[in-house]
Amino acid sequence: MGDDVEAFPIPHIDYESSEEIIESNSLYEEQKGSIEVAPPPPKRLIHRLLYNTKEMLCPDDPFRQFKNQTTRKKCYLGLKHFMPILDWAPHYTLSYFKSDLISGMTIASLAIPQGIAFARLARLPPIVGLYTSFLPPLLYGIFGSSRDIALGPGSILSILLGSLLREEVNPAESPETYLRLAFTATFFAGLFEALLGALRFGFIIDFLSRAAIIGFISGVAIVVSLQQLQGILGITNFTEKADIVSVMGSVWPHPNMWNWRTAVVAASFLVFLLAAKEISKRNKNLFWVTAVAPLLSVFLTTVFVEATHAYLHIGTVGTLTKGLNPISVTDIYLHGPYALKAMKIGLITAMINVMETVAVGRTFAAKKDNKIDVNKELIALGIVNLSSSCFSCYIATGALSRSAVNVNAGCKTALSNVVMATLIMIILLALTPLFHYTPDVILSTIVFVAVIGLIDLEGAYFTWTVDKLDFLVCLGAFIGVIFLSINTGLLIAVCISVGKILLQITRPHIALLGLIPNTNIYQDIEHYTIATQIPGILIIRVDSPICFTNGNYIKERILRWVDENVDNARHCKGLILQYVIMDLTSVMSVDTTGIYELTDALMILERRKFQLVLAGPGIDALEKLNKSNFVQMLGQKWFFSTISEAVDYCSSLIKAQKRSIVD
Repeated sequence: MGDDVEAFPIPHIDYESSEEIIESNSLYEEQKGSIEVAPPPPKRLIHRLLYNTKEMLCPDDPFRQFKNQTTRKKCYLGLKHFMPILDWAPHYTLSYFKSDLISGMTIASLAIPQGIAFARLARLPPIVGLYTSFLPPLLYGIFGSSRDIALGPGSILSILLGSLLREEVNPAESPETYLRLAFTATFFAGLFEALLGALRFGFIIDFLSRAAIIGFISGVAIVVSLQQLQGILGITNFTEKADIVSVMGSVWPHPNMWNWRTAVVAASFLVFLLAAKEISKRNKNLFWVTAVAPLLSVFLTTVFVEATHAYLHIGTVGTLTKGLNPISVTDIYLHGPYALKAMKIGLITAMINVMETVAVGRTFAAKKDNKIDVNKELIALGIVNLSSSCFSCYIATGALSRSAVNVNAGCKTALSNVVMATLIMIILLALTPLFHYTPDVILSTIVFVAVIGLIDLEGAYFTWTVDKLDFLVCLGAFIGVIFLSINTGLLIAVCISVGKILLQITRPHIALLGLIPNTNIYQDIEHYTIATQIPGILIIRVDSPICFTNGNYIKERILRWVDENVDNARHCKGLILQYVIMDLTSVMSVDTTGIYELTDALMILERRKFQLVLAGPGIDALEKLNKSNFVQMLGQKWFFSTISEAVDYCSSLIKAQKRSIVD
């Protein structure tokens, strides 16, 4: 297995100076004794399992705050854990309220047009977008752990949900079934999120790399922006597919179907919205410009369409039902084939929702030196989506654009979400008829401007510069999304990420070490060209656990280096290899397969008259080596705490052997 890998070059050794190297670096005789590497005390299996489980699920030790507290205090702390509003509300001030009021009003002006537009992305009634902009942020103000996130419908999840739903139901043929399936998928997404948070499985979101997320979101942004050509050009017969080939096939071959009126409106307000975005970007004090611009665009185009009767020539939103969210709990499929389909859709959207929301929360929390609890956020998202699915909402997320406006507007707490929800409530109760003549083209333009900002060229270039294999993950996700489908692109990203992990596990980094002159430090000879190998001694460092996935490769790699060292020494007529030192400082664990492979390596080296020496094994690795009798097989004296001690001891033996030959 190991023969497929090209051998690392071994630098030429001047064997005439071997005597001087050994003399200058042999400190063993001057020392009073080496530090004995004693076997660690045995640990019971139950203690090991409990410790590993605690470190996996509770690395932040959330139960620490309950120690030495009264029962009443514990109940309050537990309630505060699930309702973070109890943490900041007692210390809330008037100045905080002023900041949250301004930020809440600002994001409300952005959320109104985006809510309508994003609902259309998911092929849902526009009013559902406003419902989702009202109840979810209201609940998030109570249960949300982030003070920066502005919750509501998002472009990524809207297009993802819409594409997954259309694979199961055609919205044109069965609009009621389609809507019920959307509510059911949201219900199961919330259920999965709440369960992951309650079981403290928040760590699973780290399994999808940053490179995969960059490629996935950039691909979705391009697909979503191109799909807005339907509204921008006023095309009536448009593909239901999301890949770029199908979308462009609906646009370019039929220029006679384009509506010049919508194209003119789109071009005009596209320039306006991009200019507003650029103004806010250049002057942080004008953050409100980019938030107010979409609502102002909706107002101007609506007035223009109604005044000129342009609604006879271009599509409009139509009638929006006045009133708050109607109850939809009876519309949720809890059994039957649609329930199973909704579970699958809910699981996919839940994972993307968590990754997007947590990534946004972490980004802004780091800038403010705050901390976001992933498991709390999972529980909050779960409660929000579970509850809101019963009141005519689809899945809500912490979108980057809306959250960025929230932060720039100076939000202090999650109360800004409550302010936004209150303003949306007023719209739902009294002002929905005003959106009757809002043209579809302005909604498509708003979505276009919102999503093109998600194309992360800088992040992709950084990934290419730093790690080409990571860029392959990014590129795979991107190509999969734009040429196949959104869920296929996500699957490709996951598969490439897993493949990268497997490659790193099965082919770990193993370094050949040499001595830095005039020091007692041993480093990788590929990295430090001045590092020199000790004649008669081969020093190898393994930079990973030794387990069933890489044990044979590590053994083969060591034996091949031994053969190369011997051949090199014979060719140069220098000192023949006698000792093979393995630096196990980075080896934190060894499984049974790894022990078998180490035992095989030991036996092969002994048959070839080479002595294996181990330096710096970790406590877990040493414990297993001791239990397997490997320590007894090798001999306790061949275990050392550092490479330096091992080299000094082996050098002293080589020196003593040379003296005995001379005598």
